[in-house]
Amino acid sequence: MGDSKRLERRLVYWVRRLSELALIGWLAFMLLIDLLMAVSLDGLQVLVPLCGVAGGVAVILRRRFLVKGYLVTLAMSLATSLLMAASNFPGTPGTAESGALLVLTISVLRHVRPMRRAVALSAAALAVLMAEGVARDYTNNAALVFAFILFAGWSTAEGLGLYLRIQQDRRDEALVSVRRAERLELARELHDLVAHHITGIVVQAQAAKTVAETKPEAVVPALDAIANAGADALTSMRRLVSVLRAGEEGARTPGTTLADLRVLTERFAAGGPTVAFEIGQGIGDHTMPPEVLTTVHRVLQEALTNVRKHAPEAGWVEASLRLWEGGVRLRVRNYGSAADPRIKRLGGGFGLVGMAERVEALGGRLWAGPTPEGAWEVVADFPC
Repeated sequence: MGDSKRLERRLVYWVRRLSELALIGWLAFMLLIDLLMAVSLDGLQVLVPLCGVAGGVAVILRRRFLVKGYLVTLAMSLATSLLMAASNFPGTPGTAESGALLVLTISVLRHVRPMRRAVALSAAALAVLMAEGVARDYTNNAALVFAFILFAGWSTAEGLGLYLRIQQDRRDEALVSVRRAERLELARELHDLVAHHITGIVVQAQAAKTVAETKPEAVVPALDAIANAGADALTSMRRLVSVLRAGEEGARTPGTTLADLRVLTERFAAGGPTVAFEIGQGIGDHTMPPEVLTTVHRVLQEALTNVRKHAPEAGWVEASLRLWEGGVRLRVRNYGSAADPRIKRLGGGFGLVGMAERVEALGGRLWAGPTPEGAWEVVADFPC
């Protein structure tokens, strides 16, 4: 299964590369047509292939210099059209530059922000294409035909670019929504964790006050305990201080323990694949800060939920929590069934996107993907 995953990724890679090569080949073929027309007509027609070359270079470099390449191609095309019209030169429109402008228009509408800027650039392309069709032709009738063809091509590019833009915006909005919800949940946990620590501080302070008169020697240890509890509370606040609480009721989870992790896996195994959960040596309830232990619980829950949702035919699940490079590592693997490709690279699995946001807020990192052995795994590293 690992070989099939690698083959799939390689296939996707080559499909993308071949698509790019096919686009470049299509533009090169049209540029050859422009060169033949330039040789036959001579004169200012030689400028048309130069516009085609500029457009082809802009298409090749569109991922790095989209707007700059687009503007240069528009300027060269418009200048050539105006020069031909002013000189009454009976030329023809450039096929390569027109094709390049249409491809760039799709990319502009898809990627350029804000939307009004993308629309303005697209409208400029329409004006340039219409000038190209009307100003570079033998007869008025042929000019109208060329103008109509270019308008139809621009309309198609406009529709495709807007469709891709809408799909990307929907995905971005979904990601923002997931991250916002996760930050609110983190904020609620911050409220509960700090309340948990402060409660301990208050209890110890009251105890110290009670024994101060009868047992003065017991006050110093009590003060030490209060100082340690305060330091723990500050550590939790520093880790989550960037998250603002929105005034909702807190999720009462500061008391999460390793036993809760075992209960979670046992409940999952009761209604799904068998789960082998191993907790490494040296890990206890006091090994990890409360906020880390709570997040470990949430990541484990999300990973098991994804197994049930995206890999229902999984034979068994392997989960482990071990010490790892100054922290802890949670690893969840499912065997016997390929995972849904929509959750690759934290893509369609928005729950994993939220978990990554939560883990990164604690200074850790999370990733998911196939293993060479053919399993699907979720790995989260936490500092302690």
